[in-house]
Parts: sequence; structure tokens; C-alpha cells
Amino acid sequence: VQLQASGGGLVQAGGSLRLSCAASGGTFSDYVMGWFRQAPGKEREFVAAISRSGSSTAYTDSVKGRFTISRDNAKNTVNLQMNSLKPEDTAVYYCAADLTTIAFSYANNRWSFRYDYWGQGTQVTVSS
Repeated sequence: VQLQASGGGLVQAGGSLRLSCAASGGTFSDYVMGWFRQAPGKEREFVAAISRSGSSTAYTDSVKGRFTISRDNAKNTVNLQMNSLKPEDTAVYYCAADLTTIAFSYANNRWSFRYDYWGQGTQVTVSS
């Protein structure tokens, strides 16, 4: 499975960006999809995840109410709509695919080791 993330850029605080991740190879609906981010000098952290059907989602507390994850299994894409962006959201954002976790949950899918495939990352910079 190859994952290609796009949509990053420079935005002012309070602005919005929409990240997209296109998947190729494999059966997209077999994968739980997640977004992670890594800021300079920090460890990679979980942002959001979505179940295989798209019926369930999970978010880290710092983005709840501001970010929305969605997927289109017909188009093999997962999106992350980011609103009310803050300077602390500045990071490289990665999409990832999890084939093996059976039960989708925040507790299961917040861990990066659960994910089998990773995209190359897209830079998001939020200026104050």
C-alpha cells in the first residue's frame, strides 16, 4: 500500500487547511486510517483515526472540535479538515494505514505501532 499525503501549507492562526491522503494498492476499506503529526524536536503524536467503514472516529483532545477526519472508500482517500488552526498545530502530518487491528477505538488506534503503512508527510505551518 502506498500513501500520498497532500494539502499542507502555510496558514495564519485561525485559518483552515484540508489534508488529503490517497492510497493505492490493497483494498482501502480493509484499513483503519489515521493521521499523526511530528513537530520539530518532538515525538510523533496521534491526531485522528477513522474506522474502516467511516462510521467511527477518534481524536486527540487538543484537536477535538477543530479537526474532522473523513474517508471516501470509493475514491481511496482519507481527509483531515483542520479549522481554527493554532501555531501549536505546526508539524509534519503523516497519514497511516492499519490493516491488523480488529476493534477500532481510540485506545487501540492512537498508537503508531498499530499502523503498517505510512505516507511521506506534508508540512503544516501555522503563523501567529
